[in-house]
Amino acid sequence: MDRIRLLQSRKKQILDAGKDIRKDINSLVDDKSFVELSVFSFSESEFYGENAEGEGVITGFATIDGFPFYIVAQNFAVLSGGISKANCEKIVKCLNQAEKADAPVIYLLSSLGVRVGEGVNALEGLAELILKASQLKGSVSQYLIVNGEVYGQTAVLAGICDFTFFIDKKSVLAVNSPMVIAAKSGVNKTKTDVGGADALQQANLCSFKAKNIAEIKDIIIKINSLTSTAVTDCDNLNDVIPELDKKTDSKTLLGIFDKGTILEVGGSFSPEIKCILGRVGGISVAAALFDGQDGVELSALNIRKLKDFAEFACCCGLPYINFVNARGIKTDLNTNNSIVLKEIGEYVSVLDCIDAPKISVICGKAVGVGYTLFAAKSMGYDYTYAFATAKAALFDGAQGAEIEFTDVKDGDKEKLALRYSEDNSDPINAAKCGYIDNIIQPSLIKQYLIASLQMLLK
Repeated sequence: MDRIRLLQSRKKQILDAGKDIRKDINSLVDDKSFVELSVFSFSESEFYGENAEGEGVITGFATIDGFPFYIVAQNFAVLSGGISKANCEKIVKCLNQAEKADAPVIYLLSSLGVRVGEGVNALEGLAELILKASQLKGSVSQYLIVNGEVYGQTAVLAGICDFTFFIDKKSVLAVNSPMVIAAKSGVNKTKTDVGGADALQQANLCSFKAKNIAEIKDIIIKINSLTSTAVTDCDNLNDVIPELDKKTDSKTLLGIFDKGTILEVGGSFSPEIKCILGRVGGISVAAALFDGQDGVELSALNIRKLKDFAEFACCCGLPYINFVNARGIKTDLNTNNSIVLKEIGEYVSVLDCIDAPKISVICGKAVGVGYTLFAAKSMGYDYTYAFATAKAALFDGAQGAEIEFTDVKDGDKEKLALRYSEDNSDPINAAKCGYIDNIIQPSLIKQYLIASLQMLLK
């Protein structure tokens, strides 16, 4: 027997079975850097009567922009990316190696679900995979690309990974078959209408939408640079942003960040709060910008977005900055009967775990719980600044106080009006008590942030 010829034949069989997914891998990684692991995995599906070349998944390691990554790519050409116990075990083996090497993991997922003939065996494999991915959270960065249709329990990985990417007109993510979901919901919708990025705006699962894998590669390089290199050279340490003296909306606040470094995460989910990765004076930061002219009202959804983002900052050791314009919890029945209070409690726990610098900038309103969560010194912020145009108060004006104290006598309304007037919401009152470190001209904020970050970085 010619073993070399046999090896070549076996390799050709594997390459032919995975030619399409290998093109996707090559689009993602540096040229000729991919090294495949567990290549010769062939299990037979008794139910389908076919071989599962490579267990229907390709694993290995490569470099992206010179940095090492581990790759897990489901091969849809093999039994529609069907999940089996052997398939999961191969992925877990790759995750164990990523953990040992302290290298990030990228999943390219495309699967219609479990191989029917596997039965409970596949469920055991999925449990092992989901648990391992969860154990890596906070120690190894995980990126997930919805590289087609992803149905069933594999979709749970989207809830675990740090970032999930959707590809335009290609990605569909659902806990069950979209057709089944639509039918049981009594609607006639396409699979994209059920599980596409736009359809999942309330799920907080889509970190980025991209046109193709090449665009995703650029985003991953940017994220990896921000999280792996804390400080880079910067020539503009004394930048002044005159526009901030006129308006302090989120678009103008983005001028604080170094050019070319800004990445907004999860822009379609609760867009009134923008979660930004970028650099300020060459220093990597995670920043939350509160959008809205009259201040953001808090809900379970936007607090959840903040909590997840703060958790990522905590895991990566990134300085965390709040640009605050928040009025307090939204006053309606739906919010009152939601998990908003639990989300607030969990957000505080995550915030307390952040060991990196924490800075608050009150650029609009910091009213009630909006002050407590995002600006209060007692919440652990190292520095708290306020724009001269900002507002820090217990209530959002005299009218808010009157609503809160519904039994107030008419004679006392004038006293309330005076106590909670615009003059008394001036941040100078909080500064007098030592709760605000400095009240500054908005256009100078970048200089203050850079100086503060330089002092606080360890």
